[in-house]
Amino acid sequence: MSTQLPPLSLYIHLPWCVRKCPYCDFNSHQADRFEANGKLPEDAYLAQLLADLDADLPYVAGRPIQTAFIGGGTPSLMSEDFYYRLMDALRGKLTWADNAEITMEANPGTFEQEKFRHFRQAGINRLSIGIQSFQPNLLKTLGRIHNREEAIHAVDKSRAAGFDNINLDLMHGLPDQSLEMALEDLSLAIELNPEHLSWYQLTIEPNTEFYRRPPKLPEDNTLWGIQDAGQELLNKHGYAQYEVSANSKEHHRAAHNLNYWRFGDYIGIGAGAHGKITLVNGQIFRTRKTRHPNHYLNNLPEALVIKEAIEQEDLPLEFMMNRLRLFETFDLKDYERFTYQNVPDALIKACEIAIKQGFLDADEWKKQSIKTTEKGKLFLNELLELFLP
Repeated sequence: MSTQLPPLSLYIHLPWCVRKCPYCDFNSHQADRFEANGKLPEDAYLAQLLADLDADLPYVAGRPIQTAFIGGGTPSLMSEDFYYRLMDALRGKLTWADNAEITMEANPGTFEQEKFRHFRQAGINRLSIGIQSFQPNLLKTLGRIHNREEAIHAVDKSRAAGFDNINLDLMHGLPDQSLEMALEDLSLAIELNPEHLSWYQLTIEPNTEFYRRPPKLPEDNTLWGIQDAGQELLNKHGYAQYEVSANSKEHHRAAHNLNYWRFGDYIGIGAGAHGKITLVNGQIFRTRKTRHPNHYLNNLPEALVIKEAIEQEDLPLEFMMNRLRLFETFDLKDYERFTYQNVPDALIKACEIAIKQGFLDADEWKKQSIKTTEKGKLFLNELLELFLP
């Protein structure tokens, strides 16, 4: 079994948005409800983020931070000064890997675009722009506050600011969306030439406005058609699918997400942030921080964290649920490297059943490797059910 701790990442959550989108189930809150004199509590939130990090520093265990991701909410709402101070503090408290990938989620709106240059100078080197659609009627349905022109201009602005690693978030399967509409959106995103495209189907999640008032979504046949034609278009233009909803040019896969799906560790700081930590004794647990910004701001870090150990019998499902999101071949021994446990008989048996059902590649299994087949990719939920304890 492995005695080396997994790679470590950092996630930072900024919980405020201009307006809550009707499909969003992330921990986000309308900014103007928390503002005083037109400003968010940046100083207080930064102080609490750093106190939160200090409380989690023992989990670092000497490891360099390989990647960081600043998510939300809409992180680009915060000021330039906030990020200069945040990044300076992080450099003082943590050791960073060479060429560490540091991503920020950003809105395409004009107000945020003016800050892109400062984000890059602060040390953020990858931008993830939440476009979702270029079509005015769909943007309105999705509650987005930018327009088509701002979305296009945001990519130009990010290039001018010095970003050479950009992701665009785009959704499909939207209310009343046709195949032609979906491909038009995707074609325009490709024309903008980002290094990475997150292209994912809208799902209706509990505790969202869409869940309370469901919109009319495309029929299943249309959804299948969008998925097939869209992936063909992406492949044609050099955007290889490496994960369920992620496509990239060569050498531009999202390193932060790869660490998630490979069952690496990550510290999560900020309101509602989640983490996954491995201790030197082999115990693995998850953390989550209190969700509401006011509660987060007004409590000591020790009172914020909820720790839940991952039980040994749950590890096969936890591990495979992450690894099988990636469409890469991996060594069966990776289970031992990332869980500190021997490969259990139950996991081997589940893999053998999956091979018989056509979900996993039989030739790779002979080499003690695991690879999802095309059928397995299409029926991922059914494949994962085989690993239930």
